[in-house]
Amino acid sequence: MTWLRWIIGALVIVLVVAAEPASAENILRWASATEPLTFDPHAANHTPTVAENQQVYEGLVGFNSSYEIEPSLAVEWKLISPTIWQFNLRQGVRFHDGSPFTSEDVVFSLHRAMAETSDFKGDLPPITAVEAIDDHTVRITTSAPDPILPDELNSIHIISKKWADQHKALLPAVYGEQLNYAEDHANGTGPFKLVSFAPGVGTVMTRNPDWWGLKQNPHNFDGIVHTVIKDPAARLQALLSGEVDFLSDPPLADLDQIKHTPGLKLERINEFRTIFLGLDQGSRELRSSNVKGRNPFADRRVRQAIYQAIDEETIRDKVMNDLAIPSGVIIQPGINGYVPELDTRLPHQPAAAEALLAAAGYPDGFAVALDCPNDRYINDETICRAAAAMLGEIGIRVTVAARPMREHFPMIKGRQTDFYMLGWGPGPFDSQFHFGYLIRSDAPYNATGYTNPRVDDLIDAIETALATYARDAMIEEVWKQVRDDIVYVPLHHQVIVWAMREQLELPADARNWPRFRLARLNTVAT
Repeated sequence: MTWLRWIIGALVIVLVVAAEPASAENILRWASATEPLTFDPHAANHTPTVAENQQVYEGLVGFNSSYEIEPSLAVEWKLISPTIWQFNLRQGVRFHDGSPFTSEDVVFSLHRAMAETSDFKGDLPPITAVEAIDDHTVRITTSAPDPILPDELNSIHIISKKWADQHKALLPAVYGEQLNYAEDHANGTGPFKLVSFAPGVGTVMTRNPDWWGLKQNPHNFDGIVHTVIKDPAARLQALLSGEVDFLSDPPLADLDQIKHTPGLKLERINEFRTIFLGLDQGSRELRSSNVKGRNPFADRRVRQAIYQAIDEETIRDKVMNDLAIPSGVIIQPGINGYVPELDTRLPHQPAAAEALLAAAGYPDGFAVALDCPNDRYINDETICRAAAAMLGEIGIRVTVAARPMREHFPMIKGRQTDFYMLGWGPGPFDSQFHFGYLIRSDAPYNATGYTNPRVDDLIDAIETALATYARDAMIEEVWKQVRDDIVYVPLHHQVIVWAMREQLELPADARNWPRFRLARLNTVAT
């Protein structure tokens, strides 16, 4: 670890201790290559951002360790008509600045999350009204029945209306384009308070001694220091030397060393996340290709050739150290709408792929750029380079353009990419979430240009249908159509491993969200 990083780490630890009583002892030191994009709770629908924000902010509902919905800032909810949900709020809760949490903050936060600049508006159904019935009762009216509304509210964090107004942060800032006070300051109700957030450096949080959930979730941390360490070797050394307690993304090549190092342990779990490639099949011409006047990706045969040229089993074995499950769909086991029979990959057949290319009119292949993050998914850039080499064997000359996720995701949302890597996991544990972000023709992360009126109609019907066999049948039809059309090229369901000191009790979470409210750092190894 460089001297500069060591000095920064020392300074942020001092900040935590200074923010708490002199007896503060249990500082959890966490390192990773990934980091939140912002602390504005409605600005970036991005797992590392949501995972870190939820240490500070809370939603009306949460999920327990079995990923079942449970009360959070709302203690109960019910349908009072097919289109009206009523939520009764937890009383006695205060924001970190001491101000009381009331229904006014819920009304404000939901409207803020539905704003045009919000990255969470796709999580929410067509809400026509949010009303404060009294200080602790809220009614939400939707334009049509929405059977999974409580689940959809899980990642909609509640922010103080008074605080946002005071600091001119009434609307979410578009990350990477705008700035507002809420990007690097926070005022939530959660178990930890934000002390500082410096992109590229890290985050410091301190214990919220007044958190309402402390009795049910008695974590023992005085503070958390999250340091961003991009270099895998430096990240490993920080754990081995005792400078950090927890790595949420340990280098795969070093897992055996960690496993056999006294005082360290690994936690492994299949993640609710699939890694896949998107192809712009809707544009008249690709931006980065040498083919002019037409779009190779618009031809299903070309998309299938790309699919069958990629040897995912080799990627699993050689790149992912067996921490991947080859996939045939981009939905994960455990999510409503997952059908095991669809989760089977087309066979790896380079010769067949070459024949498909020739039949489509590209016997000599073509050139194209593959946009890839280099700090988001496990071995993301390495996967892209491996896939590029495999595609080169059938004549598709791929140039990998790897960049930080802060630059990568805006390209996808802006539909400024021909060919790209993306990973997706659940918000609500329902296929509707995937459809709304990835499949619908106007979905915010659908940079493929895929448009299918039948699929759009089915998605509309799914969003308002009650949870019945008929709804499940419509979901299956959408997934089958998307699979048959090869809208995306699936690669694998990701498997995550966390590395930590033996003294740390922190079960791995399949959403890759460290829930420090449930963790403990023991002073003596057990």
